[in-house]
Amino acid sequence: MAKKTIHIMNTAFRDGFQSVYGARVLTEDFLPAVKACVEAGQTHFEAGGGARFQAPFFYCNESAFDMMDKFRKAAGPDADLQTLGRGINVVGLDSQPRDIIDLHAKMFAKHGITTIRNFDALNDVNNLIDSGKSIKAYGLKHEVVVTMMELPPGCEGAHTVEFYQKTLQAILDAGIPFDSVCFKDASGTSVPKKVFDTIKMARKLLPGDCKIVFHSHETAGVGTVGYIAAIKAGADQVDCSMAPASGGTCQPDVATLWHALRGENYELDIDIDKMMHAETVFKECMSDYFMPPEAKSVEPMIPWSPMPGGALTANTQMLRDNGIMDKYEDCINAMGEVVRRGGFGTSVTPVSQFYFQQAFNNVMFGKWEKIAEGYGKMVLGYFGKTPIAPDPEIIKLASEQLKLEPTTENPVDLNDKDPNKGVAAAKKLLTDAGITDQSDENIFIAATCKQKGIDFLLGKANVNGVRKGASKKPAAETAAGGDGGYTVTVNGKKYAVDVKGDKATVNGKTYDISVADGIDAAPAASGLAHETEDSATIRAQMPGKIMKVVAAVGEHISEGDVILVLEAMKMEVELKAPKTGILSSIAVNVGDQVASGQELASIN
Repeated sequence: MAKKTIHIMNTAFRDGFQSVYGARVLTEDFLPAVKACVEAGQTHFEAGGGARFQAPFFYCNESAFDMMDKFRKAAGPDADLQTLGRGINVVGLDSQPRDIIDLHAKMFAKHGITTIRNFDALNDVNNLIDSGKSIKAYGLKHEVVVTMMELPPGCEGAHTVEFYQKTLQAILDAGIPFDSVCFKDASGTSVPKKVFDTIKMARKLLPGDCKIVFHSHETAGVGTVGYIAAIKAGADQVDCSMAPASGGTCQPDVATLWHALRGENYELDIDIDKMMHAETVFKECMSDYFMPPEAKSVEPMIPWSPMPGGALTANTQMLRDNGIMDKYEDCINAMGEVVRRGGFGTSVTPVSQFYFQQAFNNVMFGKWEKIAEGYGKMVLGYFGKTPIAPDPEIIKLASEQLKLEPTTENPVDLNDKDPNKGVAAAKKLLTDAGITDQSDENIFIAATCKQKGIDFLLGKANVNGVRKGASKKPAAETAAGGDGGYTVTVNGKKYAVDVKGDKATVNGKTYDISVADGIDAAPAASGLAHETEDSATIRAQMPGKIMKVVAAVGEHISEGDVILVLEAMKMEVELKAPKTGILSSIAVNVGDQVASGQELASIN
């Protein structure tokens, strides 16, 4: 009997990058590997979208549009270049109005993309209608998605075969135009039996010539087994990556799946010998990049706390950058409760990031003391309908803290009415920044990347967080050493201290010192301000970067007024006045990296 040929999409240059390197990879470094894959006969590549749209602007000081253009040139005119879209969020973490959703498809078609895989993390089919129509309107292939995961043990109410059948039927009933259907499991937690039954169900429900795709990760250790289950149930395509960006948090390696299918009645549409040569080229391309150890590991906790591979390493990168990697295990352990009480949205971007941000807040500030904005808006309905209703207590907390009422209105309609979103709002951002080039590309960059996109367009961006060469070690490691550099813990809080000659720097603030007499200006020697009834000090709640300075020295401040905005873990944290008074000092500037506990401002 002739073997069935299973099609492979190569995900190494998008999901592989996101799942290992936090999507922070410079374009020129990986193009030789793309060419090697083309020479090996591959014609289908994941070439952008997801985090590989924002990351070039945020970290690489590159345009994602330029990256796609170069990818097209390297892959040749006939290759199928596919990107990942997040429904109404397109390629951002925030949802968008219809004009930006349409511009997304228009721009990606212009820059060499042929297929967009389009998903909604909540499996709210309403969020796929407008994006699906736009994708097809610009001549692109639309791969519509049902997102999958396994619920934490002990949970029920969604993510069953019946739930996925209901979602797929809703896509059909909505009349969304599509060319193929993908079942996407970003956390790699779906048990093989459920994968088999889901693909079987879809095979019966869909037309016989409809391509069915299954996508997973090895994070939980069952990715390859899930692929074999999907193939035996009737899937036509699975996604594979290449070493070093394969296994662990990534997709199964193409060689691993090829080996696992030996002796079966299936074969992959690859030349395995040529692909192994391409892997060698890829390893050489990436040899100078830091490989996070967790990227190559199976994480046993993932079934209890379904963190996607593409988000796991991005978050550990940020934890390392901020010197708080010791909080990782606590955050992962905290995710289970966050998922259970949040309505069972699939743990895939942006919901996975909402889950992690809320888990992070629960660890750093105390359980449910601080609702992360994205998580709060999700449980309140601003991203669509969650698979089940979130916990009423969490809805109440989110409403109180974010000062928003729950909504059942279509989020796209809400976004269309929001004056801070859309093409007009993006044009205003450009104009206010003095950018006269209001091309479609720049409008889209402003809409999806906000201030960081504006900074890029103004030439204020730089390469940061790309761990390669001399800079590939995590910040916490490279900062160690020097002339007297050390960390001091006082009352459970850490202070970065560096002594050079007669100067001491404590959490970024420098003091004159004398070996005989101690530190001058003794009251502030430890970096701890002395608060009295007449004064108060504002400190960083966590490591991060100063994004905005809202108030000015000498200004009268009321209790609760926002003084500064700190960016940490993809969140903007507002630092508010603890008392009414006069803002007497601001010790930081926009762009400064600050440590936990560092003095930022004072009020008298």
